Amino acid sequence: MAGRFGSGMTAGFIGLTLVTVGCGYDKANSANDANSGNGNGYIAAPDVEARVTRASGDLTQALATFRAQLGDPSNTIVGEQGAGRREINWDAVPATLTNLSNFPGDQFNRVVPRGQVFTTEGVGFRVSDNNLADLNPAYGNEFKAFSPTKIFIAVGSPIIRVNFQVAGSTTPARTSGFGVVFSDVDVAGSTSLAFFDAQGRLLKKVNAPVRSDANGHSFVGVTFSKPVVARVRIIAGAAGITGSNRDISAGGDADLVATDDFIAGEPHPIQ
Repeated sequence: MAGRFGSGMTAGFIGLTLVTVGCGYDKANSANDANSGNGNGYIAAPDVEARVTRASGDLTQALATFRAQLGDPSNTIVGEQGAGRREINWDAVPATLTNLSNFPGDQFNRVVPRGQVFTTEGVGFRVSDNNLADLNPAYGNEFKAFSPTKIFIAVGSPIIRVNFQVAGSTTPARTSGFGVVFSDVDVAGSTSLAFFDAQGRLLKKVNAPVRSDANGHSFVGVTFSKPVVARVRIIAGAAGITGSNRDISAGGDADLVATDDFIAGEPHPIQ
């Protein structure tokens, strides 16, 4: 890819917690602030530490770092595994479930054991192999798949909720981290991940970086010092993709964003 990893890296403060990209942990500041749901990046439990990885442009180094934090192997079988991670890149989704707005929210747990179940306020989910050009030809120039050739959206809503279960089962689970590759983040702050524990308390909220090259890819992920994440709320852009709206870079009113790879730590059952 054209961009350099270094040009897409950021470091700074989220709320009152120091974020160092690619290395180091953030100590929790205030459980009360976290439980208020103010979204300022606080960690709910004071004994939990979080590590944030962000990049735009060339994501190679960031993804290697994040995968190493979660650990090997990349698990693909049913049932809890002692170590490793679970990945979704959408590319093996069959043609019968591609380019339709009724992609099953439990496909990547019930059929493909990745331990992730999706919900949204939108009309459904869609996996596209043409960068959503069949919804609107202009989208073909806006969105690009990171791991060719398929991308994923919630139709009509920017919100995708990810609930973790032991892979291939209905047993609620927790994981130690989660990250997403985004396509076409144009506006700072439009796209974020919020992490919640099994009691619904906010653990951390982080923003994805703005795109920095023609490919338009960004990544943000957080790993925690132990499996505490029961649910993640993805906000991909400032509005849902409907087919009739335009991206802000094409004269529209809102930043429209698609997703690609999802990477999570191995889900472990909630005791």
